[in-house]
Amino acid sequence: MSHDIAGVRAQFPALKSGWAHFDGPGGSQTPQPVIDAIADALAGPLANRGVLTAGERNAEDRVAAARGAMADLLGAEPSGVVFGRSATQLTYDFSRTLAKGWGPGDEVVVTRLDHDSNIRPWVQAAEAVGATVRWADFDPVTGELGARDIAAQLSDRTRLVAVTAASNLIGTRPDIPAIAALAHERGALLYVDGVHHTAHAPVELAHLGADFFVCSPYKFLGPHLGVLAARPELLETLRPDKLLPSSDAVPERFELGTLPYELLAGTAAAVDFLAGMDPRATGTRRERLLTSFASLEHHEDALRRRIEEGLAALPGVTVRSRAARRTPTLLLTFEGRAGADAYRHLAGREVAAPAGSFYALEASRHLGLGDTGGLRVGLAPYNDEEDADRLLEGLADFLRTAP
Repeated sequence: MSHDIAGVRAQFPALKSGWAHFDGPGGSQTPQPVIDAIADALAGPLANRGVLTAGERNAEDRVAAARGAMADLLGAEPSGVVFGRSATQLTYDFSRTLAKGWGPGDEVVVTRLDHDSNIRPWVQAAEAVGATVRWADFDPVTGELGARDIAAQLSDRTRLVAVTAASNLIGTRPDIPAIAALAHERGALLYVDGVHHTAHAPVELAHLGADFFVCSPYKFLGPHLGVLAARPELLETLRPDKLLPSSDAVPERFELGTLPYELLAGTAAAVDFLAGMDPRATGTRRERLLTSFASLEHHEDALRRRIEEGLAALPGVTVRSRAARRTPTLLLTFEGRAGADAYRHLAGREVAAPAGSFYALEASRHLGLGDTGGLRVGLAPYNDEEDADRLLEGLADFLRTAP
């Protein structure tokens, strides 16, 4: 495995500032090829999609390229890829569309591990039609959310299960294929929040068993956008609210208004960048993505262990991320000290590691941290050992200073 960390870092203009970035879970830095792709799209002729003018053809090409790239990244079909302003917006749109078929007595399962964007839309949609919301809890000690925790909330009236593929707060990666099998046995659909997961591990829609999988390119080196993948035949059964003259074809019927063509160009470029992180990767783009992600996981796991070993030597630090399968994302709390104070101290040393609950309110509360959360350390493809050492040195200095 060969994650080309030096080559990767050289492609990020933001790193020239000298900051060490551990804020990737909230939004990664952007490599030059993505910046160039966005600029090139804006510099060329652009118009509403069509086939006659250069601007129309450019727009059509940007959409097709982005659908193809995201299909390769997610192991999906291009005609099942839907674009939106954000993952939150897409989830709200799909919750309202799916809830048209629910009523009193129907049930929806959500989890306390999830980001609020995969909780509140479903809670509100269920409440609007009189359906019942059932909650699956995770173990606050281990951070694990098991299939049995979901199974305990399922019934023959379950219409949908909403669950994260990876917690953006503590990194826990539930067994999604097992949860999918349980949901489908009950005749329920599975909606998976893959926003945090997609930045760290390969995705195969069919293997996961997800009926819907949503993610955000700006978490994996791309621009601010939301993407949902589903089977085209499933999308054909759904009737969202839309403008009368807008296309009724799938997936266009779910895309409200004109798409941001320049951001789609950046999204395709981000996928190509991910596919090229391992210089030894060969084959199709999907094959290169799988090779590069294997190398990335190896790199990030090694870096996470380096940080965890360093944290173990620091007094008064508790690592809240303990699940057996997790992303390289650590939530830290400090005895007698606020995470926000550590955040400010690190920022003074040009180390970006923010504090908070990061919209995972239910998870933070279930951990006993209220709405405050803790200090989150999240790795991205451009983090290296020097970054890790600067983080540890900054935390050690924070703990030495008087409160």
